[in-house]
Amino acid sequence: MLSPAELAALRQDYAQRGLRRSDLDSDPIKQFNAWLAEAVDHQLLEPNAMIVSSVDAAGQPWSRTILLKMCDERGFTFFTNYDGAKGRHFVANPRVALTFWWNALERQVNITGVVAKTSREEAEAYFHSRPESSQIGAWASAQSEVIADRAQLEQQFAKAQANYGAGEIPLPPHWGGYCVTPHTIEFWQGRRSRLHDRLRYTRQADGVWKIERLSP
Repeated sequence: MLSPAELAALRQDYAQRGLRRSDLDSDPIKQFNAWLAEAVDHQLLEPNAMIVSSVDAAGQPWSRTILLKMCDERGFTFFTNYDGAKGRHFVANPRVALTFWWNALERQVNITGVVAKTSREEAEAYFHSRPESSQIGAWASAQSEVIADRAQLEQQFAKAQANYGAGEIPLPPHWGGYCVTPHTIEFWQGRRSRLHDRLRYTRQADGVWKIERLSP
């Protein structure tokens, strides 16, 4: 167990590179995809992993890590169980936040926006691109519900496999995609002495993105 002093002493002085306004594309989605491609090129583990933060009906924030599966002019798309906790949160409050953290590049991207379901056709196409075991898992798991033990989950998987293991596995009615339409996108580059570079895009009423530098 780390002592308070040992925990307080854990720090890294970031020094790889800086981030200037002139480095940025005028389109934050293009800029994000460039940074994501760089993370992929560096062979980072799960470069498309993002923290999704939502707020429940009582105002309590919740966060979890999910994999980004599409990023285009619409925004940031992921797929999940609609009946899970985050799905219920999105019904009560569609405002969400996303965070990507690429440790080896000393970078993060922070996004705020609103979430909405994607089309059933888009969910169907993605669902059938997943490994068969993952498709069966979507039928087996009642996401976020309390279960007795691991054995119960494995029994549910075996039952779903028996039901859907032959032929094409149908898309569950409770499973699909969400797209986050961004309102702000902040690109963060670590710098020495905690004087990090932070450049934030904010979507204006006319759809144009305003870029501002933030103090660290």
